[in-house]
Amino acid sequence: MKALQMYIDGKWTKSSNARTIDVKNPSSGETIATIPRGTEEDVNRAVLAAKAAFHGEDWRKVKAFERGEMLFAIADKIKLHRDELAELESTDVGKPLSQAYSDVDAAIRYFRFYGGAADKVMGDTIPIEDGLLNYVVREPVGVTAHIIPWNYPLQIISRSVAAAIATGNTVVVKSAEDTPLTATRLTEFFEKLDLPAGVFNHVTGIGHEAGAALAGHPLINHVTFTGSVGTGIAVGQAAMANVVPSTLELGGKSPNIVFADSDIEKTVEGVVRSIIQNAGQTCSAGARLLVEESFKQEFLEKVIERFSKLTVGAGMQDKDLGPILNEKQYQHVMGMIELANEEGNVLTGGKPVTVGGYEGGFYVQPTIIDGVSWNSRLAQEEIFGPVLNVFSFKDTGEALELANSTDYGLVTGIWTKDLNTAHYLASRIDSGQVFINNYGAGGGVQMPFGGYKKSGFGREKGWAALYNYTVLKNVAIKYN
Repeated sequence: MKALQMYIDGKWTKSSNARTIDVKNPSSGETIATIPRGTEEDVNRAVLAAKAAFHGEDWRKVKAFERGEMLFAIADKIKLHRDELAELESTDVGKPLSQAYSDVDAAIRYFRFYGGAADKVMGDTIPIEDGLLNYVVREPVGVTAHIIPWNYPLQIISRSVAAAIATGNTVVVKSAEDTPLTATRLTEFFEKLDLPAGVFNHVTGIGHEAGAALAGHPLINHVTFTGSVGTGIAVGQAAMANVVPSTLELGGKSPNIVFADSDIEKTVEGVVRSIIQNAGQTCSAGARLLVEESFKQEFLEKVIERFSKLTVGAGMQDKDLGPILNEKQYQHVMGMIELANEEGNVLTGGKPVTVGGYEGGFYVQPTIIDGVSWNSRLAQEEIFGPVLNVFSFKDTGEALELANSTDYGLVTGIWTKDLNTAHYLASRIDSGQVFINNYGAGGGVQMPFGGYKKSGFGREKGWAALYNYTVLKNVAIKYN
C-alpha cells in the first residue's frame, strides 16, 4: 500500500490536517493506497501558487510552440509507461485491462493533439475604417480548475489539462478520491518537466470539501467539471458566484435507435458495447435501446444471446465487464433492477455475480429490461451500471419523440441504411453527438463532446475545447 501525496507549488505535500483517505481496489475491496484529505487551506495554497505562476515572467516567456513541446513530452512519457498506467487504471477503477489500455492510448492522443494546437490558436483582424487597425487576440483565462470524475480519470485529466496548458493557463487538478492513482502518476510526469513551480498542481480529497473549495475559489478563472447533475449544478453556482465560466459535462441517458433495415450483426455489437463499457459506468453509455416495432423480437433475441456470452471478472482478468465501483453504487444499481422487476420484465441478467478470489468486489450480471414506461425512473435516470432499457417505436416520428423524452442529450446512435432517415433524425435529436451506424467513433479526441439540456453545457475535446481556456481581447489602434 502506498501513501500518496498532493503536489502544490512544485512540492509534494500532505494535507494541512494530516488526515488521509483509503483508496480501494473495486475488484477486491482491498485498500491499495492512501491519499491526503485535502482541506480548504490546501486548495487555497494550490490556487495561490497557480495564480503567482500565471502572472510570473517565467511562464509568460514560454513560447506557444514550447508549451506544445512540453505536452508532446508528456505524451511520450505516457507511451513509455503505457503498461504501468493501464494496470494502475484497471486496478483503481476496476475496468477491464484492455479498456484501460484504450484510455491510456486516448490520453497520449490528447496530449499530442493539444501539443500540436498550442501555436495555432490564432487571432484575427477586423476592417473598420481607414486609419484604424483593429485586431482580436485570444489570451489565456488564467487559473483553471479541473474537477475529475472517478470513471475515466486519466482520459478526462488529459483532455482538459492539455487544452488548458496549450493555451497558456496554469492548472489545479482535483482528482476523484476513489480513483487517484493515474492522476498521481501523471503528476510525477509533470514534475519532471521544466515548468515554473505552480503551473501544474494536484490536490486530493473529498468532493464536498476540496472540490467545493476549488469550484468556489475567488481566484479561479474557469472551472471544468464532469459528474452528476446535482453536483454539477452546485459547481456551476459556486463558479457563477464569482462570475467565472464553467464547462459542465453532467451525464446522459443515451439512446440507440435501431431500424429494421440495419446491419443486424454490426448493430448488435454496437449496442452491446455501448452499454457494457466500464460496466455501464459511463456518461455516454447507450442505456436506452429503441427498436422498430416490427423488428424488435428478432433483434432482442440477438442482443440477449450476445449478453449471455459476456463474461464478468476483476479488472486485471480482462473480462467483458469489471466490477461496480463501490458498495454505494452497487446498491443503487441493484435497487434500480429491483424496481424493474416491479414495473416491467428483466429479460436477462439482474443478479449479483461472485468472482472467485475477488469476493470483496461488487459485480452485476449485464441486464436487459423491457416493459417499463417511457417516463419511469428506469427510463429517465442514470443507472450507471450495465443495465439496458428496451422500447419500441412504430415510425420515425415516434422514434424521435422517444429519443428526446429525457432531460438528457449527450449521445445518440442511429442504426439504418436509409440516409434520409438518418439525416432527418440527426437534425432533430437533442444530442451533442450523433453517431450513425457506429457508436463512439473510436474515442475521437478531435470531436467536440458535450450535451444538450441537463447533460451540461460547453464542449470538451477537439478544437472547440481550446476556446474554453481563452478570453477574447479586442485592440483598436488609430494611426494617421
